[in-house]
Amino acid sequence: MNEKEILKNWTSGSKQDLETAEILFENKKYHHALFFCHLSLEKYLKAIIVKRTKKAPPLIHDLVRLAEKTDIKLTNKIKKRIRRYRCIQHPGTI
Repeated sequence: MNEKEILKNWTSGSKQDLETAEILFENKKYHHALFFCHLSLEKYLKAIIVKRTKKAPPLIHDLVRLAEKTDIKLTNKIKKRIRRYRCIQHPGTI
């Protein structure tokens, strides 16, 4: 795959996951909606990493670390909320 195809793969996956999250949210499946929001953000951040570095993104799911690799500045409040979600999703990881 060339870079354009890789970027399209990450961004279209992100869009699909966000659409899924919206459907789940509308159906009051909040926990699952949040999970798909996480997937959507993860894929979009990985697209940004590919675009900026011309390299494959790291094989991680940590939104804070991925954002740091894109030079996106997250407030401490946002970092705390992301980490809190990660604790709920994956107990014992922090």
